[in-house]
Amino acid sequence: MTAADLKTPTDLKSNATKSVAQALNGVLADSYALYLKTKNFHWHVSGPHFRDYHLMFDEQAAEILATTDLIAERVRKTGNVTLRSIGDISRHQSLKDNDAEFVSPADMLMELRNDNLALVESFRAVKAAATEAGDNATEGIVDDWTDQAEQRAWFLFEAGRGA
Repeated sequence: MTAADLKTPTDLKSNATKSVAQALNGVLADSYALYLKTKNFHWHVSGPHFRDYHLMFDEQAAEILATTDLIAERVRKTGNVTLRSIGDISRHQSLKDNDAEFVSPADMLMELRNDNLALVESFRAVKAAATEAGDNATEGIVDDWTDQAEQRAWFLFEAGRGA
């Protein structure tokens, strides 16, 4: 069996699906990076709002992780291949990791909010690529992912008011 055997039949034009797959693989890599950063902050948050932030970060991480499978499966449905490893993720991600020993809760909220807003922009780029490719299935499903990222950004903003 070869990589060519992984090609899923589709009625979409090959060149068009490649650009959609590239955009989807970018948001997939960023989703994994954001998932891990959100879990990192969940594990390391401290202070008077510990419980609220700890629970919110965990809920948001679970939501982000749930989208990763849907994103990867969408890539495969269009006859393309997706990310294969942590190294592959790091080569495709645009969001920055945070390896700091300590991050204040206010900075955690702001950084996660900004990352979610960046993800929203990337989802909009996926939608534009899908529209260009005539890929109405990707066009439709990306709206839900965009809405989820916008909601996470909103919650992080509100939690960080006056922090």
